Amino acid sequence: MLHALPLSFSPRGAPMISRRVFAVGALALAACLSSAHAAGLAADGSWAEFSVDDFQSNLGGLEWIVGGGDGTALSFSFTIAAGQIGTLTVVDAGFSGDRFTVTDNGSLLGVTSAAVSGNSAGASTVDFDAALSNNDFSRAVFTLGAGSHSITGVLSTSLVGDYGPINATLGGVKLSVSPVPEPASLAMLMAGLGLLTAVLRRRSQSK
Repeated sequence: MLHALPLSFSPRGAPMISRRVFAVGALALAACLSSAHAAGLAADGSWAEFSVDDFQSNLGGLEWIVGGGDGTALSFSFTIAAGQIGTLTVVDAGFSGDRFTVTDNGSLLGVTSAAVSGNSAGASTVDFDAALSNNDFSRAVFTLGAGSHSITGVLSTSLVGDYGPINATLGGVKLSVSPVPEPASLAMLMAGLGLLTAVLRRRSQSK
């Protein structure tokens, strides 16, 4: 038997959904968020995969999720030691024509590049290195400082099919770290670049 939702009324007579309905919705959302999966990301330049699928997502959205039909929201967590800098690479794969908005600890890092595709059906690949070398696929590189990081993303632009946005794809992220250049090394590098520029300028003037 179907039961009507309990309603209460404001003094002016306008119907309002009971607070209990809002409470149930809030608890359901909190349960989904609490089940988010935090995956480690090795700093060895190896790829880690994420998926996007609004039908499989536990939240029904376009956030990065665990693949294979799991549907759990996905984040990549890691720590960069003091004295090091990290390089985070994000690339679209599966179908070209997608773009991602990437965040770190809830703050915006940026948006991946616009995809360049002459094929409305999109190029299809699951090889992240191949996608990275193919301008049909969107990508971005971010520099990260020392500290703890939690990387998440959402599909901000989807490849459009015959019936509208597909809203399903996959992508890859990888992390590499390197020592922060010492001030003396930076000074030597700048001096070398200045000397090289001066030499090239003199050669061009002597011609």
